[in-house]
Amino acid sequence: LAGAAAGMGSARAALAQSSGNAVDLTHAYDGAFPTFDGNPGILYEEAVNIDKSGYQLWKLTIYEHTGTHIDAPLHFSKDGASVADLPVENLVAPLCVLDLTAKAAEDANAMVMKEDIDAWISANGEIPAGACMAMHSGWAAKVGDPAFRNTPEGAFAFPGFSREATDYLAELGAASIAVDTLSLDPGNSADFAVHFSWLPGGRFGIENIANLDQLPARGATIFIGAPKHKTGTGGPARIIAVV
Repeated sequence: LAGAAAGMGSARAALAQSSGNAVDLTHAYDGAFPTFDGNPGILYEEAVNIDKSGYQLWKLTIYEHTGTHIDAPLHFSKDGASVADLPVENLVAPLCVLDLTAKAAEDANAMVMKEDIDAWISANGEIPAGACMAMHSGWAAKVGDPAFRNTPEGAFAFPGFSREATDYLAELGAASIAVDTLSLDPGNSADFAVHFSWLPGGRFGIENIANLDQLPARGATIFIGAPKHKTGTGGPARIIAVV
């Protein structure tokens, strides 16, 4: 609770010093948006026709882990917190943006390492308690291109966090991490080490975040519009940063 309160305090302080510019960190998505398993993440069915009824309504079938979305602790544990149970204090947080674009340009499966976190701290100061650390690999620009998901040969290929980095972030008091790719783990991961370690520890992740290139490394506040369906393992979210 103390860490969450400190994070909220840091977020409020950052807001007080901000210019009030809002940046949408959410991809608009439909059935064509890339997904981990390759199947459409959202399906539309007309429930009410406007010509017949004077108004219109869609029935939606939504898979939780599609589009810009949250991974809750319950996603990789039997008894973790559901998306409905995420502490509201952690949904408004200081946002730290780590630029991984140079490494990602050289290696499609580049990882955020502990040394990258240390370099960020050296350049920007300590990571605030309760912060969200976001990996900016430049991958958001590839949405719509098959290279967002895989190599020409069909193998998964995209950047992510290493377990050593996320273990370190947990020690430093970060509450969440975010990636501009399909997964918290890199595409070539065989063990989902970050999912299995970060999420059951009570923290959460954000995947397919957008527009990190419009934000400073430090100083923005993230607002995470988490869904609140009971027993949810995650879900699409509207995410905004204020700078």
